[in-house]
Amino acid sequence: MKLAIMQPYFLPYIGYFQLIKAVDKFIIYDDVNFIKKGWINRNNLLVNGQPFLFSVPLIKASQNRKINEIKMVESQEWHRKLLKTININYKKAPYFYEASSLIEKIFSYKTNNISDYATNALKIICQYLGITTEIIPSSTIYRNSELIGKNRIIDICLKENASIYINASGGKKLYDETSFLENNIELKFICGELPMYRQFEHDFIGGLSILDVLMFNSRENIEAFIQNYRLD
Repeated sequence: MKLAIMQPYFLPYIGYFQLIKAVDKFIIYDDVNFIKKGWINRNNLLVNGQPFLFSVPLIKASQNRKINEIKMVESQEWHRKLLKTININYKKAPYFYEASSLIEKIFSYKTNNISDYATNALKIICQYLGITTEIIPSSTIYRNSELIGKNRIIDICLKENASIYINASGGKKLYDETSFLENNIELKFICGELPMYRQFEHDFIGGLSILDVLMFNSRENIEAFIQNYRLD
């Protein structure tokens, strides 16, 4: 059993989907504190050849509250503005129709909870890309929020009988291999090769939202991109 755990990100970059693809079960870490200026409710699109940061407006978002306690502003105005930005800047993209169909499904989901909203978006995109990894929120099953840091991660791995825990490469400074091995868990870090692709006539801008990847690439090419990673 290979397991990964990450906070819910809304329309994250392709590396997030590489991590989902690499495991048998992906845990949405939704009962930890909200991170301001992180990627839970925002990401970058391509606007006039440059990164443009969009965000889902939230109500009283605070680092003292859990992610699954944070509500979205109940207004269609931000939907309208974001759709307008997408339509203006991507309408000539080769896969605009396919990507727009996904956006319609994502935006039509009825909830005011940012964790639920972001998780649903992840599932819709995974289904489109043929990623069958099971995705579940940590708040629904483990009941171990009194634990912190690596102790909580290890506890979840033990409850799932996971033999391999895969983390994003940025976590190398957070976790040590010894603590995991003591619990018969192999610690791995994913290092994904981020693809380059044509974005109209602009110089390539990498690391944008998966939405940008969807606009410019076929489903088959994206599936190949996602599998282009190694585990260290």
